[in-house]
Amino acid sequence: MKANPFELKERLALITGGGRGLGFAIAQAFVEAGSRVVISGRREEMLREACYCLGPQAAFLRNDITQLDALPAFVREIETTFGAIDILVNNSGVHLKKEVTQVSDEEFHKVIHVNQEAVFSLTREVARVMLGRARGSIIMISSMASRYGIPKVVPYTASKSAVEGMTRALAVELSPRGIRVNCIAPGFIETPMSTKALEHDPERKRRVLERTPLGRLGKPEEVGHAAVFLASEAASFITGAILTVDGGNSIGF
Repeated sequence: MKANPFELKERLALITGGGRGLGFAIAQAFVEAGSRVVISGRREEMLREACYCLGPQAAFLRNDITQLDALPAFVREIETTFGAIDILVNNSGVHLKKEVTQVSDEEFHKVIHVNQEAVFSLTREVARVMLGRARGSIIMISSMASRYGIPKVVPYTASKSAVEGMTRALAVELSPRGIRVNCIAPGFIETPMSTKALEHDPERKRRVLERTPLGRLGKPEEVGHAAVFLASEAASFITGAILTVDGGNSIGF
């Protein structure tokens, strides 16, 4: 094992949705741990700006994860241009908050397509190249919505519950061949989107903080540090785990 088992030097990480929010925080944590990162997403200008902030260890490749047929070529391009993918972080996702009786079939399928089907397809393609080297780390991003029932987010909850199920099944299938698969389930994290939502709903914010033993929202970098841990040799005997990063919210009362 390395002298510092938490470092990620000479590793290449692909982080989907890495241009902002949790994806950017994860990319930043990986860079700080010594990893090279490739961030992907649909908005080139945002990716370019993120890479500028991340520094010379970061690069980007524009990609729409929902275009499943293009994913094999996307993975090949990364491997040809930047090198072997050592780590995959499936961070891209969409959210939908709506009364269940108002959710259309099309809306339900869109959430499932992005958060579940696309995650599976990209994971499959990356796993294929990782298997050829008999090594790799795959990290899924779930949600506290998969831990307990939250109203008005049925499609999102269904998709993230599926991600946790995939994590366990993939770990059992791939880990004997050198690929660890784990998942992070963030709680209420202080991102611009969540902060704005809670500030406009003080009652909800009060309830969130009351049932969070640590008494605060999480910071994006705390999710990033958890991802670094799971990708590093410090977690070499961990696979199929769902790591909650929630300040104890899921066990609060």
